[in-house]
Amino acid sequence: MKVLQLDSGIFLEQSVSRQLSQDIVTKLKEKQDITVVHRDLVANPVSHLTAEELLAEEKPLIDELVQELFDADTLVIGAPMYNFTIPTQLKAWIDRVLQAGVTFKYTEQGPQGLVNDKKVYIASGRGGIYSEGDAKALDHQESYMKQVLSFIGITDVTIIRAEGLNMGDEPRQQGLKEASLDIETI
Repeated sequence: MKVLQLDSGIFLEQSVSRQLSQDIVTKLKEKQDITVVHRDLVANPVSHLTAEELLAEEKPLIDELVQELFDADTLVIGAPMYNFTIPTQLKAWIDRVLQAGVTFKYTEQGPQGLVNDKKVYIASGRGGIYSEGDAKALDHQESYMKQVLSFIGITDVTIIRAEGLNMGDEPRQQGLKEASLDIETI
């Protein structure tokens, strides 16, 4: 099995989403033989998409990123919440892999995803609680990721979430414990 691991947490050593994504990959390794392609979008950033790149005949970076996506059986995406959404580093990757005619196509019935039969684990880290209550309306991170993936045909998405991380020691430990228990069920 081929796994594409993406990390986008800017705090390299303290990032909870990075730790969760690594724990997910470790759990997958326990269950079966896997090959991991790790793309660290902070240590090796993908620049923001430009019109010149998008309109160019030769698109080596886009082709490389799309090929990694198609080659993977499973994706593990470290996607922390920054200001209610995802880091710009992850958005730059998304802007390149959502390619009309390649990862999706327009039809008379609307867009159709062309990336099928993939499993995705999203390692989600959040400072507050956004999975319930009034703050749920502010979640443009997990909801966005699920929508983007669905748009290209990936609907088998599991979110491993640690939230309440910046709300004090007890909520932080509870959030980490819940995420750890979720990883054990993989």
